[in-house]
Amino acid sequence: MIEIRRAGPADGDALGRIHAAAWEAAYGPFFEPEFAAREVRSRRARWHARVAAPAQAPAGRGTILLAEVEGRPLALSVFLPSPTRPGLAEIATFYGHPDGWGTGVAAALMTETLRRLGDAGCAGAHLWTLRDTPRSRRFYAKCGFTETGATRTFDFGEGNLLAQVEYERTG
Repeated sequence: MIEIRRAGPADGDALGRIHAAAWEAAYGPFFEPEFAAREVRSRRARWHARVAAPAQAPAGRGTILLAEVEGRPLALSVFLPSPTRPGLAEIATFYGHPDGWGTGVAAALMTETLRRLGDAGCAGAHLWTLRDTPRSRRFYAKCGFTETGATRTFDFGEGNLLAQVEYERTG
């Protein structure tokens, strides 16, 4: 059974585990091992501040959803109003733990993310993903997103630049 809920202050560790494992599997191979290891550690630790009590949380953090399968956290999404595309939301973060790949948990989370965006009055959503990650690109296409043709270079830090492509889903 898949349960999807808004993440709360007690979910920092779970979010960090999902983000770190997914990032390491999907993005780690693009970087030098030392840099990748630091980034994995950073992703494990950064979520506590993002899900802190509202008075302590950083501004502009967006809505964070957590998907669990039989009580085990396996996927997360973060969405907020698009800073560049009026009327749309941006899915700023979408990660599934590799243990959940192929189980349907990510598809269920995307469906719920899009439902909540629609309920909030958004006409659709856009997101950025690495150009060279065919698994994520197939997933977004399966979820009804299409490439916009926009590309950008994203700096992961320390001069580690990778190409990203934009996807959009409206309606």
